[in-house]
Amino acid sequence: MNLYSLYMKFFVMSANASEMSLWERMKPPVDISTNGHLIDSLFILTTKLILFFFILVCIGLFGFSWLYRHKKHPKPLYTHGTSKKHVAIVAAIGALVFIVIDMQITGISNRDYMEVYNNWPKESEDIVRVEVLGQQWAWNFRYAGKDGIFNTEDDIVTLNDLRLPIGKKIVFQVSAKDVIHSFSLPNTRQKIDAMPGRIHKMWVELTKPGVYEVVCAQICGTFHYRMKATMTVYTQEDFNKWQDEMQQRTSFAMEKESADLYWGWKWIANN
Repeated sequence: MNLYSLYMKFFVMSANASEMSLWERMKPPVDISTNGHLIDSLFILTTKLILFFFILVCIGLFGFSWLYRHKKHPKPLYTHGTSKKHVAIVAAIGALVFIVIDMQITGISNRDYMEVYNNWPKESEDIVRVEVLGQQWAWNFRYAGKDGIFNTEDDIVTLNDLRLPIGKKIVFQVSAKDVIHSFSLPNTRQKIDAMPGRIHKMWVELTKPGVYEVVCAQICGTFHYRMKATMTVYTQEDFNKWQDEMQQRTSFAMEKESADLYWGWKWIANN
């Protein structure tokens, strides 16, 4: 892609963005998952706590500047702030911030992780399994075929095209072909690193059909900005139809000598 093409792409994106109001551009992506609200609520709480203490700091900064202004106190008072009183005040403020902000956020996030995100679906459940391979600069997706085994001839393999159903738990196993990427689904508020030589796992449950974005949340090279895919969310019936159609198309397309198609791995059970 030459410089002119990059400029035109940026110009079109800027024009589309300018049609949106400032408030619309500030809104987060619509949440389409069962657990995304946990991330949103933690983010909102963190923002409120930070704003509260920021306002307190501003009140102190400008308030003391006004109270001890030159006109009222022409002779300055110098202090090194090392008295027991000063040390105690600073320590008390630090402890208050740590307890009110850090401990509360840590407690909530640990609870959500242990009770929700680390509560993996059982392999015996009716779940959707997807293997994800990141590369510069694309996302490869693999679904096991009717035999339920990955990396066989009846697999469904897509490029930058993720198809998922609502109402089912979806388990991703993610790796990378070249450098570190980050498999991110903004509309579920979740992401997981894709690293060469390692397989990381993530699960979601979707609630709303539609077309959404898959992006890379880790700078992975010159054309990192191009590394995005489309996530199409179906009803279960439509998802089954798509699988049947793709099964017929790909059942004869897989060639043994094609390393680009046979990049999958043996599925690693969650329990």
